[in-house]
Amino acid sequence: MARTILYTYKKQEKELLFSYQNHRNIHEAVAEAEGIDIRDYLKMEQQIEAVSDTKAVRDYRDNYFKKLGFGKITLKQKENKGVGHKYD
Repeated sequence: MARTILYTYKKQEKELLFSYQNHRNIHEAVAEAEGIDIRDYLKMEQQIEAVSDTKAVRDYRDNYFKKLGFGKITLKQKENKGVGHKYD
């Protein structure tokens, strides 16, 4: 099921459809959408994961994407619809 990513790139708010079938996470999806090659980042991320905790990986990711010009990157909240109103 596709979700929507809300993100800011170079102070411009954007939306992007996202599916885990196409990307490992939302950061990879927004980088691809903006045409940014993050292969070096992914290699470093794997090295950090091998020797550090989750917080270190998250801090590295957040700082790296900030340097690229990204601001907020988050999934849009799902709309909870009542029974019988799924397709309205």
